[in-house]
Amino acid sequence: MDRYLCLENLERRWGSVTWSSWRRTSEGRKEAIGGDVVEKEWRWREGELRCREEEADYKSMSKHKAMFPTSTNHNMQQRTLIIPKISNLIPLAIPKCRLQFAHTTLNSAINRHSRRQITRSEGSDTTIIKRKPRILCLHGFRTSGEIFRTQMKKWPELVLEKLELFFPDAPFPCNGRSGVEGIFDPPYYEWFQSSKDFQEYENFDECLEYIEECMIKLAPIDGLLGFSQGAILSAALPGLQAKGLALTRVPKIGFVVIISGAKLKNKALAEKAYSLPIQCPSLHFLGDKDFLKPYGIELLKSVENPVVIHHPKAHTIPRLDEESLETMLKFIDRIHDK
Repeated sequence: MDRYLCLENLERRWGSVTWSSWRRTSEGRKEAIGGDVVEKEWRWREGELRCREEEADYKSMSKHKAMFPTSTNHNMQQRTLIIPKISNLIPLAIPKCRLQFAHTTLNSAINRHSRRQITRSEGSDTTIIKRKPRILCLHGFRTSGEIFRTQMKKWPELVLEKLELFFPDAPFPCNGRSGVEGIFDPPYYEWFQSSKDFQEYENFDECLEYIEECMIKLAPIDGLLGFSQGAILSAALPGLQAKGLALTRVPKIGFVVIISGAKLKNKALAEKAYSLPIQCPSLHFLGDKDFLKPYGIELLKSVENPVVIHHPKAHTIPRLDEESLETMLKFIDRIHDK
């Protein structure tokens, strides 16, 4: 009697095979959720686990040669993976010699660190879809992730629906009066502490470690968006990462969005963070009445090909007028295509 097996997050167990998530239908067929060009049917039968792979026809796959390298065998054929039944549990490892899948059948088609995925549409046509950029949002000094989330609602849904935003709280409780008291409810947090002249920092290394842990937990994170103190961090992290001084366990930062930003004033850190121009795509918001505007302009000198949006407001998350909305949407298209 057949026993159907529902598999979830199989890639955690089998590193050479990348399936994201599977669901069971009435016929026991497990269809990939999130985009696959294949269907899988898993059964226990006569002591063996058989995996039958029904591939899209070669004609539709050939439209995406960049995703599927040319094969000497152009005939679509059924491939079978046979694994001896050891117990009622799935084996934790599969010998490489038993893996008879084409190289790109799954691994390159669905990559959790890629913004491109492949899905099969009606009629077996293959369509490229793009997931939303995943962005870690670093809030301002002595506020919180929830406050930042509320502030970002000033942006139109047309922008927000194109992004996947994450709003962690900074690691340290507020060590003084918050500038948003009476406007937003506590608790309030800060990323690190500094002297009155902003030349000396406390808990800065701990802050960098915390951000890295957030990126690992929420992986994949494609880029950073920061406001005020969070923007200062967001602008410094690409350079520190390039020097091997921060974020060494996560992929390279793909882009940054800087709202009311500036450079680090600590000389030792500034020399390391800005010794080379920031080369990843970057979008900078400069407010005409913002006390940090001169420092934001100074930051632009350390950025390669920055995109700048000017607004008439002060130290705040600005609303997007028609011109700035167009600039924002173009920037999103740019980071989508990376």
